[in-house]
Amino acid sequence: MRIGLMHPDRDFVVPAELGEPGKTTARDLGLDAVVDAMGAGDSFLRDVARAALLAGAPDPATIVYRQRVLDDCRQRPALVRELYAVAVEALEEERQVWEFSSRSAATVLHRSLQVLRAFLDALRRLRKLIDSRAGEVRSEGWSRLIATMRRELDEAFFAAAEAHLERLSSREGILLSAEIGPGGKGAAFTLRAPATDRESWLRRMIRSRRGTHTILVADRDESGHRIVGELIDRGLTPSAIALGRSVDHMLRFFRAMRTELGFYVGALNLHDRLAAVGVPVSTPRIQGEPRAWSARALYDVGLALRLGRPPVPNDLDAADRRLVLITGANQGGKSTFLRAVGLAQLMAQCGLCVGASEYSGPAFAAILTHFKREEEATADRGKLDEELARLSALLEHARPGALLLLNESFASTNEREGSEIARQTVRALLESDVTVVFVTFLFDFASGWFRAGGRDALFLRAERLPDGRRSFRLLEGAPLPTSFGVDLYREIFESAAAGRPPVPAPG
Repeated sequence: MRIGLMHPDRDFVVPAELGEPGKTTARDLGLDAVVDAMGAGDSFLRDVARAALLAGAPDPATIVYRQRVLDDCRQRPALVRELYAVAVEALEEERQVWEFSSRSAATVLHRSLQVLRAFLDALRRLRKLIDSRAGEVRSEGWSRLIATMRRELDEAFFAAAEAHLERLSSREGILLSAEIGPGGKGAAFTLRAPATDRESWLRRMIRSRRGTHTILVADRDESGHRIVGELIDRGLTPSAIALGRSVDHMLRFFRAMRTELGFYVGALNLHDRLAAVGVPVSTPRIQGEPRAWSARALYDVGLALRLGRPPVPNDLDAADRRLVLITGANQGGKSTFLRAVGLAQLMAQCGLCVGASEYSGPAFAAILTHFKREEEATADRGKLDEELARLSALLEHARPGALLLLNESFASTNEREGSEIARQTVRALLESDVTVVFVTFLFDFASGWFRAGGRDALFLRAERLPDGRRSFRLLEGAPLPTSFGVDLYREIFESAAAGRPPVPAPG
């Protein structure tokens, strides 16, 4: 059986290792706060959440498919958590069944019987939960899974499975048949079902005396016991192989169930945490039009989780815009807004609710980030060289339809050189159909683009109040030739002179 809660046509698989672009994106956007909330102390849930967020689903139909599954999960959270618990318990029971060092058919058969009994018990509990709590579901994913489980896990299945296990576990001995092959060797060894007739003991004794011979192997006859063991193995091998395949099939089923339900359990955990913080969440509208991109009351989910209170939200109106340039006051919330955009898009594209009262956007082919890092310089390479090398490696993944978030890139050189690098880089990205959101202090670059009057660019500026305070709101406006670093200087040194610590500001 296929679970089908993440994809309509295949199971979701957690990759063994994330690629370098994914690690960079997770680091730049502060993804750990989100996956920690989804994991709620469970490392497996955390790994599933991280993989799902970074893998995304650039197909809008798949995103909507998951959103509808999540809607059902939010309506029946207890059912989701209980089904997940059954899958976890089944896998734990399988892990605790002793794995024999000997791989003989008899030991494989013995272990498979133990595991299958545990799995059958888990399947009965799954069926009972589905029947008692599923109710009426609306999503295609849940409807298909429930219908499949009710069809496949009926009483006839359990009766037949129990009968097979009982027959293979019989303590009345093993009944094999064989033929004489070439050279007088045994051939065509076959495991047989024991007779089911209820003859009297006297009739059985008379019948056995007429057509059977009995060979007894002495207790100390090691060679005899070895030969008998080899004969038994030859007869049990087909059954052991078949039973082993059944175990593998059920093992894949429970692993897939734990993984896919784990994603939705994580989604419920995240929703509970954000509700406790008191911030809004909404189901994003994924548009077929690639430039339909807007948000209301958008905030950095990671920051909200770390602060434990609502951060200052902002709006985004980037419909038909391929470039968003963000300038303005130092520590005015620009980087925070950039992370809010990146996290919202990651969450939207993996089927989660997002940190905004409203969110509408396209499904980007990839989400990439390039943030300034103070520690990148090395003894044999300067900061700009390191930055450009990192960007060059990143752009290998920037296929058409991707989103690239740049945070103070090219600021490690002078204004003129940095602006020229930024200008050529952004122009090439736009020509390659890559959407760019760029936080920059490069006035020559930003003002030049503004003066060119490109209609495909949106200019946002971090607000500075008349008294120098930051509101952490971003408003549409032309770039300014200053980032008001003097405000920070005064805040830091005047606070130090007054004997009080400066107030930290996000972004």
